[in-house]
Amino acid sequence: MRALIQRVKRSEVSIVGEVHSAIGAGLLVFLGIGKEDNEDAARFLAEKIAYLRIFSNAGGKFDLSLLDISGSALVVSQFTLYGDASKGRRPDFTKAARPEQAIPLYEHFISSLKNLGVSVKTGVFAAEMEVTLVNDGPVTIWLDSQKQGIGVSGQGRGIQDKP
Repeated sequence: MRALIQRVKRSEVSIVGEVHSAIGAGLLVFLGIGKEDNEDAARFLAEKIAYLRIFSNAGGKFDLSLLDISGSALVVSQFTLYGDASKGRRPDFTKAARPEQAIPLYEHFISSLKNLGVSVKTGVFAAEMEVTLVNDGPVTIWLDSQKQGIGVSGQGRGIQDKP
């Protein structure tokens, strides 16, 4: 599972010109789900994102998490995070999970964030969306559960540096 997260002052998702979801300060999370992903990967990334210290303290150092600032997360499904453009000119998306696998994992990720106490808004899975954001920093972080050894084997690890 892959997540591209952006620290935002505000963000919104519109569908057919109508605002569907909006958040104030927090994180915009583009979430990609691969064929080899599972619920362990969803829980791992939700914990990592909720506790990731990328918000500044009074001294200007990254020391606060999304939970610490009572921020929100706007989660948008993004199968193109699994696009492979290493060959040719058209990205190959064969490593992305099909909707029948991806939708339950997307929903599990959202539930996991909510269970941690994060206020979550979402886009609509597979919809044509317009995403607007005011980046804060900018701060953009790439997370990949498989690089942490999570997901493929089904052997999840918890986050070790929780407050």
